[in-house]
Amino acid sequence: MKKISIAIDGFSSCGKSTMAKQLAKTLSYIYVDTGAMYRVVALAALRAGVMESGEVDLDRLKECVKNLDINLDANAKAYLNGEDVEGEIRGLEVSNWVSKVSAVGFVRERLLDIQRELGAKKGVVMDGRDIGSVVLPDAELKIFVTADADVRAKRRYDELLKKGEPATYQEVLDNIKMRDHNDVNRAVSPLVQAPDALLLDNSYMTIEEQNTWLLDKVNEACNK
Repeated sequence: MKKISIAIDGFSSCGKSTMAKQLAKTLSYIYVDTGAMYRVVALAALRAGVMESGEVDLDRLKECVKNLDINLDANAKAYLNGEDVEGEIRGLEVSNWVSKVSAVGFVRERLLDIQRELGAKKGVVMDGRDIGSVVLPDAELKIFVTADADVRAKRRYDELLKKGEPATYQEVLDNIKMRDHNDVNRAVSPLVQAPDALLLDNSYMTIEEQNTWLLDKVNEACNK
């Protein structure tokens, strides 16, 4: 079977990363979690005090991202300047800022070349917010994932509880609604469904149903 590039976009907490990682493993493809890259930038900005005023200080953010070394290993674990930050970037504080940081044009430009270089090779599954529309517009298979906000909040809340992260359900729901609004309305690369992307609403799908749907679409795309 020929190898293709697969772009998976969609709203936060739809399980895109887990879905993409499992799909890549099943297909023996490379998995690229672009959302983790933006989370690393948000973490670095928080550490540098970029948001001390309660807003993103663009001058300080530009200085912060200038020399960042962002890497993902073979298991898509995120590293900031050589430090394993996978656990820290998944916390609620980073989640509260990642949409605003990722909306900044020079941040997206900084990461776009890295992402395109990774996606240029076939046999790649990449997920994020603008993969099918901007990063990999020529991907052979594009999928746009959505789910009800309440369903997504419950999933995310349960995930945080398992990790021992302090959060309430309402905080998580508010965070998801805020990120949805920011992602859809940002001026640079807003979250949109590419015209040729397939819509996947996984609100009430089981993992098995979702995996079957995905593999069917991959097979169809590979046989074109």
